[in-house]
Amino acid sequence: MTSELPRMVEVRQRMPSPRVKDLVSEIRKELRRVGLSRRIRTGARIAITAGSRGISHYPEILATVVDEVRRVGGEPFIVPAMGSHGGATVEGQIEVLRSLGITEENIGAPILATMEVEEVGRLDNGVPVYLDRYALNSDGIIVVNRVKPHTDFKGKIESGLMKMMVIGLGKQRGAQMIHRFQAEGYHKLIPEAARLIIKRAPIILGLAIVENAYHEVAIVKAIEPERIEEEEVKLLREAKRLLARIPFKELDVLIIDEIGKEISGTGMDTNVVGRFWIPGESDPEAPYIKRIVVLDLSEGTHGNALGIGLADLTTERAVSKIDYRATFANALTSGWVEIAKTPVFLPSDREAIATALRICGPIEPSEAKVVRIKNTLELERLWISESLYKVVKESPELRERLEVLSEPREMEFDEAGNLLR
Repeated sequence: MTSELPRMVEVRQRMPSPRVKDLVSEIRKELRRVGLSRRIRTGARIAITAGSRGISHYPEILATVVDEVRRVGGEPFIVPAMGSHGGATVEGQIEVLRSLGITEENIGAPILATMEVEEVGRLDNGVPVYLDRYALNSDGIIVVNRVKPHTDFKGKIESGLMKMMVIGLGKQRGAQMIHRFQAEGYHKLIPEAARLIIKRAPIILGLAIVENAYHEVAIVKAIEPERIEEEEVKLLREAKRLLARIPFKELDVLIIDEIGKEISGTGMDTNVVGRFWIPGESDPEAPYIKRIVVLDLSEGTHGNALGIGLADLTTERAVSKIDYRATFANALTSGWVEIAKTPVFLPSDREAIATALRICGPIEPSEAKVVRIKNTLELERLWISESLYKVVKESPELRERLEVLSEPREMEFDEAGNLLR
């Protein structure tokens, strides 16, 4: 079977890497810069948001915010802000946080979780806007989230503080409200609803995180409510500049070892793979890929296989781990059921990869352009096929960007036909 597959070369990618050196000190400095003490009265109950994404140093970030709130006299608590994730249940959302290291013991504050929401108001078109009941009835809300390119749509505002307010704190009802309008919901209603929430709900601050291509914190910025929109636009531009990319324009096959919700909202980052289900949405910097093979689900996704529908092929191992209830709840809430469809699945990694090459068209396996990655979040180390290795050797730009770590060699499999990691 190995003769059906190209030889591979391990490379290390050099990517933009500005980094906050002392994260805790930077958070404290930012919160004090915007006058946290002036915004919280003694004894005020302050809700701090926690989402479902695997943000770098997430527990440490939240624990620092909790500590600063308590330092100025507030009584902090954590609220899950993740829409319908965790199977749209209280228990599921608490488990998602626990898997990220976010527990009452680690953070130093209670976690108050509910799927109950209250209506904050209505938009001009009559659409209701909802907010987590605990957060809305608090004395103040601090929205903490990463600002990054969204995996479904492109705009001035994508994934960040405003989306967390509307969809994250909106729980399943809020998420369904936005997703029901599909592209219009993303582009038009998220900013409108976020403005309404800032006006009607006790939002006192936003704390925005931007990561570099190595999944390290590059920027921490505390933002006053009235400036959240304009600052998020600027931070999104920087986040796009720092995004990790696959350094080739065209691929025959992309092999992804794992997908998962803690890796990307769509399991695999569409900005990396260039596959979007929404008409008119695209990322011109992503490569054109003929076939995508997903080998497994991550442990942290807890069976949520959203995004597997973006793949052309997968394995029996991955399919056996799917929690259909959680996956379907997420897909139905988003309105894009295509990304939860199960692709053709094969008994082993080797058969899935060989089949992907076979259905790419009339190309010899040894000449196929193949890249293997662990997931779409970790793109520092890649495996590239021998044909791409030749491209690298001939390109001064790619030679500068990629450090070669090995000679070309055969893919290695265990007795069951699964790739040795």
